[in-house]
Amino acid sequence: MSSRCDSASHCFAFEQDFIGNWRCIPLCVRRKLDLCGVKLKLNHWLELSQEQRQALVDWPDAADALEQLRQHLRACTRSMADGMVKDLPPVSGAPWQQTELPAAVQEAATVRGVVLTLEQWTQLSELDRFALCKLARPGHDHHNLEAAFSEVLV
Repeated sequence: MSSRCDSASHCFAFEQDFIGNWRCIPLCVRRKLDLCGVKLKLNHWLELSQEQRQALVDWPDAADALEQLRQHLRACTRSMADGMVKDLPPVSGAPWQQTELPAAVQEAATVRGVVLTLEQWTQLSELDRFALCKLARPGHDHHNLEAAFSEVLV
């Protein structure tokens, strides 16, 4: 099982195909967006410079830093073609923030022959749980889910 600490800027090995060029929003940034309550569209992300995208990856996730992130993104996107980012309620009490193993993640593991116990779930970092929840949700293409299970349950 993963022993790495929860890192605000950690990118997973299964995201390797877009790390560096940042053509997709990595999960560590998506988690920060959920935590600060910002809807950043892929078009917004792609309109940011490479340096701006890297800064978002590196952005810390402490409460005060997340508020600064919200303000920063509003300022950066104000003049973009898609308009300013939208505010959402900051996520609180989401399945990835809970110690209960979400049914969708358990079902996805079972279907793939992956053993995932409640004890393993509670020992995962919040970012690992976030990734599994996002990748296992209904309607998602699930193409990185097996790799995610393999990576976080080592």
